[in-house]
Amino acid sequence: MYLLYDLMLLIAAIVLAPYYVVRGWRYGKTRRGIRERLGFYPAERLTPLRGRQVIWIHAVSVGETRAAIPMVKALREAYPDAALLLSNVTETGHAVASKISELDQCIFFPFDLSWVVRKVLKAIRPQLFVVVETEIWPNFVKCAHQLNIPIAMINGRFSDRSFPRYRKFQPLLQGVLEKIDLYCMQTELDGWRARVLGAPDERVKVTGNVKFDIAAEIPSAQLVADYKQELQLPESDLVLVAGSTHAGEEQELIELFLQLRNEVPGLRLILVPRHPERCQEVADLLVDKQLAPVLRSRLSGHQLLGPDEVLIGDTLGEMLLFYSVADVIFVGGSLAPIGGHNILEALQVNRPVIFGPHMQNFKQISQLVLDAGGGRCVSDQAELLLALRELFADAKMRQAMARSGHGLLEKNSGATRQNLAYLQTLLPKPS
Repeated sequence: MYLLYDLMLLIAAIVLAPYYVVRGWRYGKTRRGIRERLGFYPAERLTPLRGRQVIWIHAVSVGETRAAIPMVKALREAYPDAALLLSNVTETGHAVASKISELDQCIFFPFDLSWVVRKVLKAIRPQLFVVVETEIWPNFVKCAHQLNIPIAMINGRFSDRSFPRYRKFQPLLQGVLEKIDLYCMQTELDGWRARVLGAPDERVKVTGNVKFDIAAEIPSAQLVADYKQELQLPESDLVLVAGSTHAGEEQELIELFLQLRNEVPGLRLILVPRHPERCQEVADLLVDKQLAPVLRSRLSGHQLLGPDEVLIGDTLGEMLLFYSVADVIFVGGSLAPIGGHNILEALQVNRPVIFGPHMQNFKQISQLVLDAGGGRCVSDQAELLLALRELFADAKMRQAMARSGHGLLEKNSGATRQNLAYLQTLLPKPS
């Protein structure tokens, strides 16, 4: 099975190599990204790991990387002398990881080819490998198990969409899951699904969602004013931020903006596509509607944004900055049938959040937010227009929703503490 898997992955790696070259060129990491995915790490990049206990955390992309931050901070406090390494698959995730001060090193995750994985594990020599959410790489798990490296999954989940796919391969997947030492799952349902797929019952723990543990700091009025100035937004204007948007959603938001700005004086729109490479596509949509796109990366020297200008977030790692200047936040991937994105970041900066009906990947979180009164779910563009119209007309309503959402974060925190306690059974805390 593993030989066939290696062959299929090798073919896939050859086919995908041009894709990684293009993405790497886009983010200035072409050579390094490809080399690291093939297991070649310059000696100086591994120097911070030498002679130290190494804890390797893996987070595939932006959402998982942000979710890992509370765990990284907890590990740094519990293991002050350890080397903390975080790996990513995507360039956007890597950009977020590079700003986490508690980390000793950030790398790109290697291709899951057996000879590449063995080379990397022997070079890094981790004492513990922690994967955030559900990244299961068969060769990596197998090789780590053979080298007696404990493997833990934290914030684990199997969504309504992914679970049926995993279940089709359950006979093959079970052998991989049996090699993972610990499963810290988000919900009882996720724990049940892990057991059904083959995770040993005694290794499955339900610890909650670490995304609730993201530091819930409310930005000060001065901080928001400074961010607005940096983004060239007039201080007195109201701002709608649409984050993690996908194709089709920007078109609807632009149409809503054109309608609402006639009703809401000084309304400003910030569009932050989920995939930055789509920014030109979004800019073209704005031009078609006689609006002027302004890229965040080219703001230097720009005057205050005019009423016909729309800011496009084409930079990496600034989502919370964009959200902090919003009066209302819409989180994308939810009007389009994508499955949704993390809405807790809006609560973190104390802002009301709106999202669409397609929240399968965040079913529990979205329901908790709705039950707490911290956000609204809209079924389509028409309902979104009504919700935006109502919220922009009522500052007290916006503030009440924000307070409710922020309270939800505080009420549901604690998963990181439980995860750390279980991780310490695999890697005892230094005395």
